[in-house]
Amino acid sequence: MRIKSFGVVILAVFLSLAISVDALEISGKAALLMDPYSGRVFLEHNVDEPLPVASISKLMTLVLILEGVERGELQLESIITASPYAASKRGTRIWLEAGEQFTLEELLYAIAVGSANDAAVAVTEYIADSEEAFVELMNARAKELGLSQTVFVNCTGLPVEVGQPNTMSARDVAVLARHAMQVPGLMEYVSTYEYTMRPKTTKIPVLWNANKLLRRYYGVDGMKTGFTTEAGYCIAATAQRDNLRLLAVTLGHKTEEDREQEARALLDYGFRKYQSVLLYSQGTEVTTLECPSGNPRIAPVVVAEDLYVTVETGIEMDLETRIVLEQDLEIPLPEHEVVGKISALSGEELVGEGLLVLGQPVKKAGLGALILRVSRWLAQAIYN
Repeated sequence: MRIKSFGVVILAVFLSLAISVDALEISGKAALLMDPYSGRVFLEHNVDEPLPVASISKLMTLVLILEGVERGELQLESIITASPYAASKRGTRIWLEAGEQFTLEELLYAIAVGSANDAAVAVTEYIADSEEAFVELMNARAKELGLSQTVFVNCTGLPVEVGQPNTMSARDVAVLARHAMQVPGLMEYVSTYEYTMRPKTTKIPVLWNANKLLRRYYGVDGMKTGFTTEAGYCIAATAQRDNLRLLAVTLGHKTEEDREQEARALLDYGFRKYQSVLLYSQGTEVTTLECPSGNPRIAPVVVAEDLYVTVETGIEMDLETRIVLEQDLEIPLPEHEVVGKISALSGEELVGEGLLVLGQPVKKAGLGALILRVSRWLAQAIYN
């Protein structure tokens, strides 16, 4: 039996919060600062120009691999054998030899921590039989995610002899990174600072994450760096402090020091100017769901997790909360079943969102209860 949805519910919330800070100067070719939970962009510079992104490309490689793991199509313990082609890859690498074998999980660490080109190619060949076929999957997924200024020509970000290298806009990098944060397991890999290959034999190489902010900036726990001569030094970095998570992207720097300095400046700007405020705590009832054939007939709808909104420190804001409930739900429904979404807006700008779940299970009502409901409805209709 289907459940009637109330559609959109609007609640008014008033917060007094912050002060303004002058925008910082940008030294790279492109830069963006975002709240990855809501997608709200706080600062941007040249964010829609396609630029070479070097090994930031491997974020898409990691996304596709771990989405395959999530679907059960790939297993972390699977054994992958390096082909001569994979072993021939240069640049950053783990020095694979043709025929050498590693588990998928070991090669994931090699890609995420060491940005190993040979490991990336070995895994993509295992998944799609060839790097070229895997690149088709990368571009298809880019289109699904709305990355309109993205073109992948390989799975690594390495320069190509003919044509353009992998290109993305800073906005596309941010959208991809935002999605990557939600892929199960991905943050564990990209937040790892050190990893040893061949631990039972040579213990070579020991991989060190090129994202030095993991050790140098409080709160940073990902995501990916890149460098080629054409792309310059690039980074997508995310950090969390006091429930406020930020995502900084900066592309096209001349030196590694410039890249780190600008990433720091972006994050500093965000943490200085914005704060995260608890709007609704987990389990707060915000509306109800009408279940004509259910028991109970009216079920509480609660916030699935603490809902935080990102606002300017000290700025007075009128926030509007919009609730959209799913339609065509089928009874019975278990407790904590996702039944909708709650969004917090300042004007038309999204500042936070979360899932809504049932606060109690809804079972199918018995025949007697349904007859009684119909009788009461008919009596009320006649009386009115």
